[in-house]
Amino acid sequence: MRFGRYESSEGNNVGTAVTFFLIGVGAGALAALALAPKTGKQFRRDLKRGYDDAKDTLQDWTEEAKDRVHDAKERVKDVAERGADLAGDLRDTAREKVEPLRRAVNRR
Repeated sequence: MRFGRYESSEGNNVGTAVTFFLIGVGAGALAALALAPKTGKQFRRDLKRGYDDAKDTLQDWTEEAKDRVHDAKERVKDVAERGADLAGDLRDTAREKVEPLRRAVNRR
C-alpha cells in the first residue's frame, strides 16, 4: 500500500466508467421492476388514459381560447363602430359650430 500522491492507472478510465454505468443501469432496472406497483399492461393503460386526459384538456383550453378571441374580436368591432359613429357625430357638430363663423368671415 502506498501513501502520498494518487496515481491513476492509464487507459482504464473509460472502461471503469462504462462498467460502473452498466452496473448502475442494471441496479436501476432491477429496482424499478421490484418496486413497480403495476404490470406493464396496466401501466400502458394508465399512460394512455393520462395522454387522453391531457389531450382532452388541451382541446378544452383551445376551444375556450378560441371563444375568448372571438368575443374579444366582437368587442373590438363594436368599439370601432361606436368610435366611427362618434367621429361622424363630432364632425357634424364641428361643422354646425364652424358654419356660422365661416359665413361671418365670408361676408366681410
